[in-house]
Amino acid sequence: MIDFTKIPSPAYVLEESLLRKNLSLIQSVKERAGVNIILAFKAFAMWKAFPLIKEYIRYSTASSPWEAQLALEEMGSKAHTYSPAYIEKDFPIIKACSSHITFNSLSQFRRFYKDTLDNPTKISCGLRINPEYSEVETDLYNPAAPGSRLGIIREELGDTLPEGIEGLHFHTLCESSSYALENTLKHVEAKFGDLLPKIQWLNMGGGHLMTRKDYDVEHLIRLLQNFKKKYPNLEIILEPGAAFVWQTGVLVSSVVDIVENKGIKTAILDISFTCHAPDCLEMPYKPVVRGAYQEPVAGKPTYRLGGNSCLSGDYIGDWSFDKGLETGDKIVFEDMIHYTIVKTTMFNGIPHPDLCLWKADDRLETYRRFGYEDYKNRMS
Repeated sequence: MIDFTKIPSPAYVLEESLLRKNLSLIQSVKERAGVNIILAFKAFAMWKAFPLIKEYIRYSTASSPWEAQLALEEMGSKAHTYSPAYIEKDFPIIKACSSHITFNSLSQFRRFYKDTLDNPTKISCGLRINPEYSEVETDLYNPAAPGSRLGIIREELGDTLPEGIEGLHFHTLCESSSYALENTLKHVEAKFGDLLPKIQWLNMGGGHLMTRKDYDVEHLIRLLQNFKKKYPNLEIILEPGAAFVWQTGVLVSSVVDIVENKGIKTAILDISFTCHAPDCLEMPYKPVVRGAYQEPVAGKPTYRLGGNSCLSGDYIGDWSFDKGLETGDKIVFEDMIHYTIVKTTMFNGIPHPDLCLWKADDRLETYRRFGYEDYKNRMS
């Protein structure tokens, strides 16, 4: 349990014991189902924690040259790389740092495939397909929305795969259940099933939230085992991101002022939602605050929590507390490790939270503390 009296503000704090719990479950699914599960950097790339992850999972997926380079340098293994579009000047890094490269379009494959043959070590090439089915309700996160730029539909692909393609990759989930995967696989088979016996691997993408409490892990394992029996030629790959660090850490902030307007009290914090928790505004969703009531309670002190940027909409909603807030009180936002650190900005020059690990032996390790030079160097 984190001792918040020892935590600076603001700070992201990853909890080692909770991370290991998630990693153990993911490793168990990998071994029992007989599949390959790899870490998606787009959700979590705090590389100083990679030594912990590598005790359980050795491989990762990248979507850019920098992520691919990080995989080779800090995970110690080449990445499974996919990008909506590769750029000529970046492709040498992609080649050098990737074991698998998935292309988003036939034109990209034709443009870069010959380059992959020049690599000193073999690269396995694949195509991203779009089964035109997804249960993701928020269009911002729906890769199969009508007109999506992500993946090749069957009509465009034609009857046969281009020579040199060894795998297919689909990604239509987002923090989804195993039953959503099951439904998706039916559509994949309906549209691309004739091609599955002709390839070596099938990447089922990310969005498999197997560490969520209500996730049916046993159903996932059965589903994957049965799919492998049906297509014994296939290596099955899953690349979850959020599942690795789901509910493994917090964002610690402090109240710096309390203002009131038309009966609404706003506690202004030393963090910014637009800078440090952008998914709260994009999804949108209201995060859980430790020790607070998620919805306003009549008769209890109630506050809107606001960020300290100049964006007028840099706030989320209202929470109630058992006692009134005061300047200096700590506000702890739960589950703030996935899709936060990787998406932060330095908009408005707001100081960036520290990156910390609360170790299993109840010690705080500070991975990184940011300063003015980090902001200045990003600006020019």
